[in-house]
Amino acid sequence: MGIQTNNSIVKWIEYRLPVFSTLNHSLIDYPTPRNLNYWYNFGSLAGVCLVVQIITGIVLAMHYTPHASMAFDSTEHIMRDVNYGWLLRYIHANGASMFFLVVYIHIFRGLYYGSYKMPRELLWWLGIVILLLMMATAFMGYVLPWGQMSFWGATVITNLFSAIPLVGTPIVEWLWGGFAVGNATLSRFYSLHYLLPFVIVGLVMLHLLALHQHKSNNPLGIDIKGPQDTIPFHPYYTAKDLFGLGVFAIVFAGFVFFAPNYLGHPDNYIEANPLVTPAHIVPEWYLLPFYAILRSIPDKFLGVVAMFASIFVLFLLPWLDTSRVRSATFRPIYKQVFWLLLICCVALGWVGANPPEGIYLVVGRIATTFYFLFFLVLMPLIGWFERPRPLPESIGASVAKTGGGAPADAHAKPEGRV
Repeated sequence: MGIQTNNSIVKWIEYRLPVFSTLNHSLIDYPTPRNLNYWYNFGSLAGVCLVVQIITGIVLAMHYTPHASMAFDSTEHIMRDVNYGWLLRYIHANGASMFFLVVYIHIFRGLYYGSYKMPRELLWWLGIVILLLMMATAFMGYVLPWGQMSFWGATVITNLFSAIPLVGTPIVEWLWGGFAVGNATLSRFYSLHYLLPFVIVGLVMLHLLALHQHKSNNPLGIDIKGPQDTIPFHPYYTAKDLFGLGVFAIVFAGFVFFAPNYLGHPDNYIEANPLVTPAHIVPEWYLLPFYAILRSIPDKFLGVVAMFASIFVLFLLPWLDTSRVRSATFRPIYKQVFWLLLICCVALGWVGANPPEGIYLVVGRIATTFYFLFFLVLMPLIGWFERPRPLPESIGASVAKTGGGAPADAHAKPEGRV
C-alpha cells in the first residue's frame, strides 16, 4: 500500500532524489508493533505542536519589534490591529503550553514503559536534549512581550547563573548584554527564540532516525520477534493518530477561544517597569516544578545545582534502572512508585506557583527529596529486588489471545533477575 510510482513525473524525481521511497518506507510501510495504545499518540502530537509553533512564530515575527521601548506596544499592535493577530498570538502562546503538556506525557509514557532502556539510550537522550531546548526557547519567548512578568522573570532566572563560582557573573552579564536586563537582552532573546526551534527540528529528525533504527518500544516492553508482531504504520496508526489529533485540537481550541489567558499571568499585560517589582514572580506553569526544586533548598548555589540535576538525572536512566524488564505493566512495585513520582511532580508544580513559605515550603522539600530518591535510590534497588510478572512469548501471541496489549498468561514465561 505504498506511494504509487507509475506516474512519469514521480519516476523522474525518484530516480534523481529518492524522496517518495523514503516517505514510503518511513510513513507507510514502516513495520510498527501491533499493540501500541493511545499513549503513543503523543509523539506525533509533539511534532504537530512544533510545526504550529514555527508557523505562527514566523508570522508573529513579521509584526514584532524587538526593542525595549517598542516591544510591548508592538505586541498590543498584533493583538488589536493585525488581521487575526489576536488568534495567531493566542495559538502561539497556548501552543507552547500544549507542546509542553504533550511532551511531558510523552516522557512519562517512556518512563512507564521503559523506552529508555537498551538499545534506545540515544533515542532517550535526544528526547531530553529536545526538552532542554524547548525550555530555553519558551523562557526566551516569555520575555518577548516585555510585560512585568517577562521583565522580572528574565531578571530572576538569568540571575541564577550568578551562583556559579568564578564564572557566574560574567555569564549573567553576557546573557544580559550589559549590567541589567534591557534592550540588548531583548534582542539576544528574540534572535535565539527564532533560531532554536529550527535546531529542535534537526534534533527531531535525529530522534526519528534513532526511533526507526530499532523500532518503537511497545506496552509489553518485549522485542519484535517476527512479522506477526508488526503491522504497517499506514493506515492503522495514521488513523489512530488522526483521531488523537482531533481530540487534541478540541482541547487546544477550547483554550484558544474560551480561556486564552488562563495559563498566563495577568501581570504580563502591564508594561515592564524596572522600578516596580511584582508581588510574586513566577515562570510559566511548565517550568514551575523546577522552580519549586530551586526554592526548596535554602542555599542559592545548591538550589541551582538541584534544579539542573533534576533534568540531567534523566540522562542516567538507562543505567539507574537495573531491571531486565522494560514495561511497568509487569513490575508491580515499580508501577506504584511511578504513580507516586507523578503525584510528586504535580505537587512540585503546585508549590512552584505559590510563595516559598509555610506548608508550600514543607511540601516542596518533601517532593524534592522524593524526586531524587526515586531516580537515585528506589529505581536501582527495585530493579534488583523486584520479582516481575511473567512476560508473554511475543506481541502477536498476546494480541491474538487478548485482542489488545495486555499480557496473555497462557503464552507467558517467567522473566526475572538471574
